[in-house]
Amino acid sequence: MPHERKAAIVTGASRGIGAAIATRLAADGYAIAVNYAHDRSGAQRTVESILETGGAARSFQADISRESDVIDLFNAADAQFGTVSVLVNNGGVTGGFSRVDELSAESLTHVFAVNVIGAFLCAREAVRRMSVRHDGGGGSIVNISSRAGDLGGSGEWVHYAATKGALDTLTKGLAKEIALEGVRVNAVAAGLIETDLHAAAGKPDRTAKMASSIPIGRAGLPDEIAECVSWLVSPAAAYITGAIVPVSGGR
Repeated sequence: MPHERKAAIVTGASRGIGAAIATRLAADGYAIAVNYAHDRSGAQRTVESILETGGAARSFQADISRESDVIDLFNAADAQFGTVSVLVNNGGVTGGFSRVDELSAESLTHVFAVNVIGAFLCAREAVRRMSVRHDGGGGSIVNISSRAGDLGGSGEWVHYAATKGALDTLTKGLAKEIALEGVRVNAVAAGLIETDLHAAAGKPDRTAKMASSIPIGRAGLPDEIAECVSWLVSPAAAYITGAIVPVSGGR
């Protein structure tokens, strides 16, 4: 059964996991604010796929590492759809594959600005709207983390893994902070997922090469992440907060 129509913001929803989450939540009955930083055409494809199935969606450009953009995003979504009751912090960058001794300060700053500061800013705006402390009606925040946060990303992207570790800490700490305010906070720790992220980072064959390291024997699909998000924001998960759910094929 679809939920009563409410509004959801999905950051980084122009492609891959974000697009799958936006589409799945739209099928659940949410009006979707499809956020993108640069890929306007990709975001519009996500919107069109939602509209074609009778859902409600609109794209909103915002660089989530910029406080003013985040504030504008939430205000615009409020004006378009009403107060947001779900935030999915999916927007992020990898910073490319690199050893720690080859990283630049510029690259590190960018990765942490988007993946960590951006998630904090979006969570802040969401809490200000959802929390009963702020006269909100409650809601749910789901952070899209990664198993890299536990595994470390050695030899590839320790910098990216470190941002996901920070996101896990945000999940657990914020969940406890607002547990009595009607807002649940959880995370999905994605494993190796078939998206263009790997090609964009410079290793298009990465999932094929790493499939043997996954107990289930294959990489995951964006829709499998989206299904978990759909469950976490639903009434079926009403007693779950502060959880980091691995969707990783056992890896």
